[in-house]
Amino acid sequence: MVATTAIVGATTGVMKPLLSKLTKLLGEEYAKLKGVRKQIKFLIDELSTMSAALEMLADSDQQLNPEMRDWRDKLRELAYDLEDCIDDFMSRVDHDGEKMGFRKFFRKLKKLKARHEIANEIEELKIRAIEASERHKRYNFDQLAHNSSTFGIDPRLSAFYEEVDKLVGIDGPKKRIIELLAMEMKGSLKVVSIVGCGGLGKTTLTNQVYDTIRSQFSCAAFVSVSQRPDIKKILNDIAEGVGISSRTPVGNDEKKLINILREHLKNKRYLVVIDDLWDAKAWKTIELALLNSNCGSRVITTTRSVAVASCCSSQDGYIYEMKPLSFDDSKWLFLKRAFGYEKSHYPHLEDVLDKILGKCGGLPLAIITISSLLSYQHAIDEWHRVLNDIGYGLARDPYAETMSNILSLSFFNLPHHLKTCFMYLSVFPEDYNIDKRRLVSKWIAEGFIQDEQGRSAYRTGELYFNELINRSLIEPVDVKYGQAKACRVHDIILDYIKCKATEENFVTSLGSTVPGCTTEYKVRRLSVINSNEEDVNIPTSLDLSQVRSLTIFGNRMQTSVFDFKFLRVLDLVYRDRMGDLFANIEKLFHLKYMCISSYGVDYLPEKIGELKYLETLDIRQTNVEILPSTITNLQRLARLFINQDTRFSDETTIGQLKSLEELKEFVVSQSEQVTALQEVSKLTKLRTLKLTLQSPLSLDDYHSCVGTLLQSLCNLYDLCIMDQSYENYCLTLDSWHIASPCSLRKLVIKLVLTKVPNWMGVLGNIGVLVLGILCIAPDDIEILGAIPSLLFLELQTYGGTNGRIIIHGNNRFISLKYFSLVIHACGTALEFEAGSMPKVEHLKLQFHLHELECLNGSSDSGIQHLSALGKVEVKIICKPSYVIELNGLNYDLMEQKSDCIVRCVARTIKTAVETLPNHPTISFKTYHVEECEHFETKIEEKQTAQAQRDRHLGILCMAPEDIEILGAIPSLVFLKLETLGGTNGRIIIHGNNRFISLKYFSLAIGACGTALEFEEGSMPKKMKTWTVTE
Repeated sequence: MVATTAIVGATTGVMKPLLSKLTKLLGEEYAKLKGVRKQIKFLIDELSTMSAALEMLADSDQQLNPEMRDWRDKLRELAYDLEDCIDDFMSRVDHDGEKMGFRKFFRKLKKLKARHEIANEIEELKIRAIEASERHKRYNFDQLAHNSSTFGIDPRLSAFYEEVDKLVGIDGPKKRIIELLAMEMKGSLKVVSIVGCGGLGKTTLTNQVYDTIRSQFSCAAFVSVSQRPDIKKILNDIAEGVGISSRTPVGNDEKKLINILREHLKNKRYLVVIDDLWDAKAWKTIELALLNSNCGSRVITTTRSVAVASCCSSQDGYIYEMKPLSFDDSKWLFLKRAFGYEKSHYPHLEDVLDKILGKCGGLPLAIITISSLLSYQHAIDEWHRVLNDIGYGLARDPYAETMSNILSLSFFNLPHHLKTCFMYLSVFPEDYNIDKRRLVSKWIAEGFIQDEQGRSAYRTGELYFNELINRSLIEPVDVKYGQAKACRVHDIILDYIKCKATEENFVTSLGSTVPGCTTEYKVRRLSVINSNEEDVNIPTSLDLSQVRSLTIFGNRMQTSVFDFKFLRVLDLVYRDRMGDLFANIEKLFHLKYMCISSYGVDYLPEKIGELKYLETLDIRQTNVEILPSTITNLQRLARLFINQDTRFSDETTIGQLKSLEELKEFVVSQSEQVTALQEVSKLTKLRTLKLTLQSPLSLDDYHSCVGTLLQSLCNLYDLCIMDQSYENYCLTLDSWHIASPCSLRKLVIKLVLTKVPNWMGVLGNIGVLVLGILCIAPDDIEILGAIPSLLFLELQTYGGTNGRIIIHGNNRFISLKYFSLVIHACGTALEFEAGSMPKVEHLKLQFHLHELECLNGSSDSGIQHLSALGKVEVKIICKPSYVIELNGLNYDLMEQKSDCIVRCVARTIKTAVETLPNHPTISFKTYHVEECEHFETKIEEKQTAQAQRDRHLGILCMAPEDIEILGAIPSLVFLKLETLGGTNGRIIIHGNNRFISLKYFSLAIGACGTALEFEEGSMPKKMKTWTVTE
């Protein structure tokens, strides 16, 4: 039960930043004020002692008695008030000290009333600290037992005794795991690790596999592990399971037990299941006992951690990621548990049932728990009550205790810093895609993460984010290059952490669907989720005087955000206009994070420059076109997220943002802006940059932009250059040389390059590389293959030299795990030789196939040589008639006997993939393009177009013949003309099938008396026109 469980993650979360600030305060000018240094030193000593006790409580799964709970709560509130007091004091000094000079200000401060007010406040807080310390000494914290669980009965026990007829959705996963185990009688020991979140049914599935195949082994054991594993007990349980006649002597240590097991298992074919592993350290000891005698023995492990699964299966093993139940299977299970039959007999419950299943998200534990709550309940009001409880208190229901206990196992296994970050997810609504950058930036602003030696706070936050994914507590969303750009929280897990956050006074949630909230303490973090049209009413009983974080989704609330003087985080997602949002914004002096998501916002006020502590500004989802000039006053601004339509008022001042670490995105659309990139190069702390190039820019502009960045930004980790112009130039980058030493870890160049530049071979830190190459040559493959750190590679091209792209097996691409190749024209064969790309796990291919000649004689591409493959995705561009016949290839290709060329090639690829040892998954998609265009023709067209494309002409007097000649150039995309006038005072653009490719047209008429006329049908693809007349 959440209400009676020790939860101190939020308390330890506020203590860490508080102690850090007190320590920093000791070393700064503030501490020279009379009496301040002594007070601070006293608070550090007292709070450090109590912080250690809090961490001990956090590590204990035991219930807290009322006295301990009250002490914990009061200490938490004391820590919050202390931090607010310190921040208020420091901000006053910073604000007023800047105006009159710090020396003069400190002399004045000694006489000010404000100084005495702060001194009195610190004295009051000191008294509260002394009281908390005295109470702490009265409680014997050292006697807290560190039991592995407070639950009298293992909540996983029922999984071992599930009746087969009550199981659903298990046949497919069971068959797949048995396939992965590869049940041959001989061979080396193999390990299959099943990974997934708590309540997904890992133990149930494993038990079914174990019962099915155990008879094929000479001995077998099924052993469960706890969060704090007793290794001796585990080894004894394995020994008993595999048939060692009697339990080993009590005096045996781990080493003796391991030796006994190894001797017994020698020359035996055994099956061992290690269920519910929590850390790799325990596995490292257990695996010592599991002798590999090449008899075809098998081991199955289950875990909630991807990292643990990877450790278990690192040597000749596999990871099976368990998926939620499908909607149909979820419905079958729910109805079977609730009413005893598989189909609904109650039409009036259908709609609410579907909504409940949507919130369960295919999690068997949640389905079983909620169906038990509604067992033989037919009143629709009761079903709606349970539906509304999910997300806002279901975990408190006594009948949901088993579910809460299983989720608690994952929560209490988190280190202190992750408990705090995990609970913070409760500020977001259900089914919400939480952007990683947004979440990590908010963690930093809240003080949960600080800079560490050699690692930025943001990088540390990324590691926290990934660790929560690895522990199966959040679901990754939009995964690219091995990194999730966002995450989601399962509704049942969200319900659990919302209950914890409320109990800890960590987050206070309000909204149209949220039950009324009351608390005896001050509100610290306020989350308003409003799906109705009306404004949210704030209960008068809530004390909002020290709100430090405000997150609003939906419509605004009645209370002004500027009433919250201690606000550090402001995150507003509005559906309609925000009103006068920015009036008095300068009052939010403590603000560190501001995200505005409303297209009703079209400006930022000049006073935003007074937010001296602002670190993150995110206005991507607004209509702000110009940033105020005072943006350069934000000397702590580290992350600036803007959209393509937002510009700096003066781009020559960008270099003044000395703390900027991340800029997304900076747009260059005029030649004058190219020089502004020199300002960007002054940002020595910049680590991430997204640059977008737009029309009208010349080829020289393109080279200047890319070259400036490559030569000057040696500290960049992540550089993305996008092309959104009409010109689609081909660039040659060999003449530029990358800055040295180069820190680049991710380089995305969404431009067309004539070749891979030679300097790419020395990018020693690059892990992700995305390039477009006009025609891939053998030298390009050699350069890329020599990059030792390369993990993810995406290439796009029209074709390969002489119609071939060959990946040799000559010790290249030694670290590559992901390879994507898109071929935009016909006539190229792709071939992987034996030994090539030895570690590639995920392969994506796209190619054109109208006739067999489109593949230049290659059909399977040698995919059977990629021995580490686990996933293959193939996209085939073909004739429309093939797409109709294939119907998306959504059925077994091997059963079809059609002579369709696309189906034959797909069948060949599938056959090659099925020979691979890891049994990769494979998927096909088809798209239609009528024309079969050979890559050599496409390349020739592009080269010719580039030679003719950038036309900038000056003509004394424009004649009809001039227009005719220019209009007949089929590849002309970009045209600038300057003239004094036209023949007979007229310039007429006819609609006679001319300028068929033109997308940009600029005409400057330098004198009076000329009429310009576009006839109907003229310039059919023209997207942008500039006309200047005098």
